Amino acid sequence: MTLKIALAGAGAFGIKHLDGLKNIADVEVVSLIGRELGKTQEVADKYGIGHVTTNLADTLAIKEVDAVILCTPTQMHAEQSVACMKAGKHVQMEIPLADSLAGAQSVDAMQKQTGLVAMCGHTRRFNPSHQWVRHKIVAGEFNIQQMDVQTFFFRRTNMNALGQARSWTDHLLWHHAAHTVDLFAYQARSPIVKANAVQGPIHPTLGIAMDMSIQLKAANGAICTLSLSFNNDGPLGTFFRYIGDTGTYIARYDDLVNGKEEKIDVSKVDVSMNGIELQDREFIAAIREGREPNSSVAQVLPCYEVLHQLEQQLA
Repeated sequence: MTLKIALAGAGAFGIKHLDGLKNIADVEVVSLIGRELGKTQEVADKYGIGHVTTNLADTLAIKEVDAVILCTPTQMHAEQSVACMKAGKHVQMEIPLADSLAGAQSVDAMQKQTGLVAMCGHTRRFNPSHQWVRHKIVAGEFNIQQMDVQTFFFRRTNMNALGQARSWTDHLLWHHAAHTVDLFAYQARSPIVKANAVQGPIHPTLGIAMDMSIQLKAANGAICTLSLSFNNDGPLGTFFRYIGDTGTYIARYDDLVNGKEEKIDVSKVDVSMNGIELQDREFIAAIREGREPNSSVAQVLPCYEVLHQLEQQLA
């Protein structure tokens, strides 16, 4: 049976999902929701999507829609996720789940009430490089002593990944730190029991901190050091160093090397090298199999509890 999906957000990340969904059998994107009708229609025409709207409610009224993927601004995620589940639709929201703990808890409560699949796009759980490390950890062959992570972008103006002006402001804590806070607890297989943060000056027009440093400790003793910046003029991206009891591994997006910079082949870890596609495959499989997905709202909620604690500290 073909699963009918709606996608909200026709920007840089929405297009990544459309490209990933093309590779998954028995899935059809039937509705596209965007902020600007003209631009949204252009994307819909390119991907053969029949229904286009600027209003999520229009799409939620379509009975045939089984599930919604939200690639909308961070500030909308919680409210839109709740609306999707109220309408009886499974939902995957892009990271972050919300921009406040109360928002995250409201999504978790609605999932528990409806029993629908609700999943958050914590893509690092799905990237083959991190999956490779995870397999070693689960097999008992590697234990993390420290994760050293750098998340570096150049965002002094409000642009998206395609270099287009954003309608909203990105956030180091509630978006970019969420990736690593969740991944650290997931890979350490131990809850975070201690978290500290400091931040640099607030940007005069964007109203956000452009630099941040976070320290984490898991119950099993593993630690994580995370440096984040929107001021960094290259190289850009997130770089993960896993320092463990039996080796060191460095993940740069989909590349993985050991501490001696020797390349590790991760091409056979999963059916694709595309983390977004693998995330979408898990969402669709969980719907079909009636089970909780990896990166479910319930599984990632502790991450947002830590972000909330850090926010309180920074305030």
